[in-house]
Amino acid sequence: MIPSEESKETTGRAHPVAVIDIGTNAIRMVIAQVFEDGQIEVLERVQRPIRLGKDTFSRGRIGAQCMRSAVEILRNYQKIMETYGVEKVRAVATSSLRDAANADNVLDRIFLACRLSVEVISIAEEGRLTVAAVREAVEAFPEVNQGKTLIVDVGGGSTILTILEEGEIVNSVGWRLGSVRLLETLGLQSEPPERAAQVLEQHIRSQVAMAKRTLPLAACDTFVAVGGDVRFAARVVGYPSRSEKLFIVEKEQFQKLIRRCQRYRPEELARQYNLPLTEAETLLPALLTYWELLCHTSAPHVIVSQVSMRDGLLLELARQTTGKEDTALQEGIIHAALAMAQRYGADLEHAQITADIAVRLFDTLTTDHGLGSRERLLLRVAAILHEVGGYINLSAHHKHSYYIIAHSEIFGLTRGETQLVAHVARYHRRSSPKVSHLDYMALPRESRVIINKLAAILRVADALARGRIRQAEQVEFHHEGDELSIVVHGAENLVLEKKSVAAKSDMFEDVYGMKIRFEQ
Repeated sequence: MIPSEESKETTGRAHPVAVIDIGTNAIRMVIAQVFEDGQIEVLERVQRPIRLGKDTFSRGRIGAQCMRSAVEILRNYQKIMETYGVEKVRAVATSSLRDAANADNVLDRIFLACRLSVEVISIAEEGRLTVAAVREAVEAFPEVNQGKTLIVDVGGGSTILTILEEGEIVNSVGWRLGSVRLLETLGLQSEPPERAAQVLEQHIRSQVAMAKRTLPLAACDTFVAVGGDVRFAARVVGYPSRSEKLFIVEKEQFQKLIRRCQRYRPEELARQYNLPLTEAETLLPALLTYWELLCHTSAPHVIVSQVSMRDGLLLELARQTTGKEDTALQEGIIHAALAMAQRYGADLEHAQITADIAVRLFDTLTTDHGLGSRERLLLRVAAILHEVGGYINLSAHHKHSYYIIAHSEIFGLTRGETQLVAHVARYHRRSSPKVSHLDYMALPRESRVIINKLAAILRVADALARGRIRQAEQVEFHHEGDELSIVVHGAENLVLEKKSVAAKSDMFEDVYGMKIRFEQ
């Protein structure tokens, strides 16, 4: 939220921050100042075209010329940041580097030349950041906070679909389908405009048909679009809504614009609409993707959001600066975990009881583990997902759980966090971590310590949730000296729970140095 002139005087010292997005067709930077009450004032937005995605999607790697151009752009950005006295910067890269075989070389070249650490984020992380910004923009827009809403972000290398129900995130998926990727994989540059449009339509239609199998597109009555190409549509055929961050494009006008664009080559589109050629090239495949998805919903028009993933990055930097948390996003992560557990046939009742008991024990041991709210959330996700491996085989299902989680994308979690969750779920039973477990040993020491602390808690919670305990509120934990006492209310004959805890408490005793005993 941008503060007024009066509020600037009362919000305390401002912290200059910057976010950099190394994308498929451009490298973009936003510089802003964050006030102590969490308000954000954007100072400058910068964009430089570069065709990293063209290299990646056509050759599988980024060429030397693009690499040199990227370094030069980032050096110039550094000079701009210096003039603003930027205190904190977060730089991310999306599909152009995510899919490049020589991504490590590019990142190393950037670091050596600019001393800038670039994080290659997953599609799930990209979606999380975009949705966070969109939710902020539509906060007071009742149409989006009622019924089912589909949020679509068509990028150069990927498309992210997120469904909100009554304003809450219930599902999010990412496709390896983007405007630049479509052009390069289908090889349509030399085709006549009408023929190119026909091939694009057929390919996009088949991809959307597959998406319908897992997403309730027909149930969505509101359609929110994010991205530079659809912002162009809003400028040409849209009109302002009651929110300055949202525009409306009626369905009929959207279709007419697409039909006009289908008649022209990118060079002609660039001249007619005064666009850079790189933007004109991606226009038609992106608009066709939005259109095909729109046609599978019951939405009467497109709500175009003026925000982007970079705004999500700014919101996250602001929360880090002020110490505030995004509770709505946390709920979205839990929804995504529950949806995944259901998809793999896990016992949801057991999963949720285990998760609730686990976080109660986590809270009891706050001074002993020294972990924060993010690790608490990861513990809950691991508890929800700890039995998904039973989908493959009940025998050694803890190992199968690790495999499924480690190779999944969970909305709202980074790749590193997903790996942590996978390991915590893997160690909920049987052996604790060993030096012979190569995936575990390959992690940094700090990550291994977190896994040990969380897995030890999960083992105890899973053991307690095996018998007569039906609600986490029945369980109380008391920590005194080198003992953890467990009090269970409203349940008799706890022989099963006691045996189960005794069998699984070895790791807890090793990690926390505490014996576990039951109290009547």
